[in-house]
Amino acid sequence: MNDHADIEFLEYVVKSLVDEPDKVHVDRKVDEMGVLLTLKVSAPDMGKIIGRNGNTAKAIRTLLRVVGMKNNARVNLKIEEPEGGRGPRTGAERAAMDVDQALDDLKL
Repeated sequence: MNDHADIEFLEYVVKSLVDEPDKVHVDRKVDEMGVLLTLKVSAPDMGKIIGRNGNTAKAIRTLLRVVGMKNNARVNLKIEEPEGGRGPRTGAERAAMDVDQALDDLKL
């Protein structure tokens, strides 16, 4: 595998998930801690990359670790908040969203 297999893999997976693949951008930095990939996507696609409870992001990170192991490198992923993003949710906001989601689920 080549030196940038991690970037190619990440771009392939992320572009398959998002609605605006042309706005996917990955930066790669190498230091003593390993490889850091920084992912930028459009604001509307952010939820697709994070997934419910962060499960999609966790899965992508796990797969990147496997790609890194094949290349004897430690690979970490940082997902950047897009311009105009709203930042992390508070506990109250999450609770309100959970209630709203439960009510929506009941409307079969």
